[in-house]
Amino acid sequence: MLEASHRYFHKAADLFDLDPKLRSILLTPNRVVKAELAFEGADGTIHHHVGYRAQHNNRRGPYKGGLRFHPAMDEDHAVALASLMTWKTAVVNVPFGGAKGGIDCDPNAMDPIDVNTMTRQFVGQLKDVIGPTLDIPAPDMNTDGSVMAWIMDEYSKFEGFSPAVVTGKPLHLFGSEGREEATGRGVAHVIVAALEEEGRKPEGITVAIQGFGNVGSFAAQTLAGWGARIVAVGDHLGGVARDEGLDVPALMKWTREHRTVKGFAEAEEIDPVAVLTWKCDVLIPAAIEDVLTAENASEVQASLIAEAANAPTTPEADEILLKRGVKVIPDILANAGGVTVSYFEWAQNIQQYRWELDRVRQELAATMSRAYTDVRTMAKEHETDMRTAAFALAIQRVGRAAISRGQIRRKIDL
Repeated sequence: MLEASHRYFHKAADLFDLDPKLRSILLTPNRVVKAELAFEGADGTIHHHVGYRAQHNNRRGPYKGGLRFHPAMDEDHAVALASLMTWKTAVVNVPFGGAKGGIDCDPNAMDPIDVNTMTRQFVGQLKDVIGPTLDIPAPDMNTDGSVMAWIMDEYSKFEGFSPAVVTGKPLHLFGSEGREEATGRGVAHVIVAALEEEGRKPEGITVAIQGFGNVGSFAAQTLAGWGARIVAVGDHLGGVARDEGLDVPALMKWTREHRTVKGFAEAEEIDPVAVLTWKCDVLIPAAIEDVLTAENASEVQASLIAEAANAPTTPEADEILLKRGVKVIPDILANAGGVTVSYFEWAQNIQQYRWELDRVRQELAATMSRAYTDVRTMAKEHETDMRTAAFALAIQRVGRAAISRGQIRRKIDL
């Protein structure tokens, strides 16, 4: 993932003929924190995990990014994802930098009491480098509002009442209206923006979605509400399809109860891998990285791909899709709705004033639409693809911030 991100970065930096040393400065994380977590579990066994927090860049504002609890979590993942957050926050122009982190554990195999203990111990080791004006974590894989509430509570023991130290908190504990749906809804907004460029509307378009967790399900719900037909959905356990369009509310209810789309009776059962090459207008990879590869990119039938997951397309697949004329809305734009509404939550916490859901949705729609237009403008100006344009826009904004703050004093044409 890190190698791919750097490859896209350099391709975009070439548009500005950016100096090699400046490239190195913008790519190197400011700080990486590694914390040993050892404690006695509720059943008396000893737990030993390692926590990470990569703080990539804060030239445009406090570090911002999720925390994931996953056995594969390591320093390389943290750094790669933190760099993507730097570019993502810059693309949608919210006043944050980029960070990411987590713990190498499987919380689903742990007692909830132990997950709580581990989280609080992690906060104890991070408390000096996170905070409302320093670094604001958020939910990611296998973390949720409950984990954010624990972090807020533990941090507040040291620093006083601090709801703005994390975002993605429960609504009843200073969270924001619209945060749960934000990433998926943001994906839907950029898809509509791309369709409008071609003189099309969402009514009647066909959509296939790989991954039906929070992001995929809310993207489906939003698009279906605007008249699109969700014709195929897959997850790690199964896949379902229906040419006339799936009943999205019923499918969401089924997955909440069964934790998979597999077995949903009102549809045809399909191989979940087939979703990626399903006949449709729009494909939304909304699960994990590297699912679109050199092996299957030539078989993709969609004319538009919106990357709801982080890094779902390998560089090799990206080149194939580009040559085939498939438009790809890159992850650092497509899935930025989550960090956008995280910004709204943070602003509400700082102001101590709650926004209504309608305002959150209106501000999200305006931000995503403006970001899409900015990327398309950059793409047309440099006659390049959207991914390169998105990285170029982000590099320009981060670079200009560094120059304006006096951190880079030599004259650079950005």
